[in-house]
Amino acid sequence: MARHSVTAAIALTVASAAPALAATGPFFSLGNTDFVVLIAFLIFIGILVYFKVPQLLLGLLDKRAESIRSDLDEARALREEAQTVLAGIERKQKEVQEQADRIVAQARDDGQAAAKQAKADLEHSIARRLQAAEEQIDAAETGAVRSVRDRAIAVASAAAAEVIAKQMTDAEADALIDQSIKDAGARLH
Repeated sequence: MARHSVTAAIALTVASAAPALAATGPFFSLGNTDFVVLIAFLIFIGILVYFKVPQLLLGLLDKRAESIRSDLDEARALREEAQTVLAGIERKQKEVQEQADRIVAQARDDGQAAAKQAKADLEHSIARRLQAAEEQIDAAETGAVRSVRDRAIAVASAAAAEVIAKQMTDAEADALIDQSIKDAGARLH
């Protein structure tokens, strides 16, 4: 097979040298530089074929292609893993948001239930103590409403703090702390 390619190369070179032969005289003479260059070129090509340089180059190119293919497969795997992680994070974020919404709804329901219970207790107390002084009734009502409001505020604040803490970035938290320090300083002066 190597002889056929060498023979083909010689025939191609001789055919392309025909105009040089017509222009300068006898082509097959060592005095003709075109002929000497052709012989040197053919010997060089023969040496390359003999030492299997084209096959070595093809082998190196195949190795490089395999390396690139391996890198692409690894990049695809990393991309798929990143998409899986992202989907997991989005799912967890959705679960946390749903849990926060449930906590806020439960706090609202507890606050309303506590307010209803406090109102019922207050009405029962008023019915039993019609003769009690107006100041005692106002104090009991104010205490019950304050207790319910404080409890509802505490539960809502805790739920809101949890939701904000989970959604706030470090930069936003730092900015909020800095603003709070400025506000506290302004109130103290």
